[in-house]
Amino acid sequence: MIRSELIQKIADENPHLYQRDVERIVNTVFEEVTDAMSRGDRVELRGFGAFSVKQRDSRVGRNPRTGETVQVEEKHVPFFKTGKLLRDRLNGKA
Repeated sequence: MIRSELIQKIADENPHLYQRDVERIVNTVFEEVTDAMSRGDRVELRGFGAFSVKQRDSRVGRNPRTGETVQVEEKHVPFFKTGKLLRDRLNGKA
């Protein structure tokens, strides 16, 4: 599902809301999650999962085309851990 499909689904299920308002709500939620993660905070949505940021140390990598070794700088990457409810639903337990 992409963002526009999510917006459309929420708008269809809530006919009392204008689509532009639903779009603004969805965009605000995504912006807040992004802002929190950029500050290094953890974002937990109960029953769904938790978003956090992990740090990858610098290392020596290899260019696959030339075989030449290259230095890869340290970086921060997003990480998502599923919640128990989501895991159970995916495995047909709930």
